[in-house]
Amino acid sequence: MAIHTPQELRALLPRGRRLLGLDLGSKTIGLAISDPGLVVASPITTIRRTKFTEDARQLGRIIAEREVGGLVLGLPINMDGSEGPSATSARQFATNLLARADLLGGEPEITFWDERLSTSAVTRMMIEADMTRKRRAEVVDKMAAAYILQGCLDLLSRPAPDDDDRDR
Repeated sequence: MAIHTPQELRALLPRGRRLLGLDLGSKTIGLAISDPGLVVASPITTIRRTKFTEDARQLGRIIAEREVGGLVLGLPINMDGSEGPSATSARQFATNLLARADLLGGEPEITFWDERLSTSAVTRMMIEADMTRKRRAEVVDKMAAAYILQGCLDLLSRPAPDDDDRDR
């Protein structure tokens, strides 16, 4: 199975390959891409969900075009830390991707990222920027994907604690 912690994913990622962030909704999948240096997340598009096979084919095209080496899937954890139906759905989506790796051009390396409040934070930011309701609806999913991916990238940019530091 190719589901890893973010740190494991970073170690497995070939040099120069990007990460693709996914905000999985019931009707759409928001997508964001990292730069090759894994510093900045940028929103790219939204996939209107249809059947899983077609959704995976669209992801496969983007993975190939954008030189993606790993996926960061938003995991909707409840505020109390438990996992509900949405988290189960996200985990099933990852399992389905692994089972249909042929549609992606190979088995993807996947990590999950706690997406609590990502849509709320992005919506609040867009309201503060005086974005119209219509425009917010058009971009919220890919912006949430960028928010999710940026959180993971920020974690990966922190230096790993040394063994000596943990003993102090």
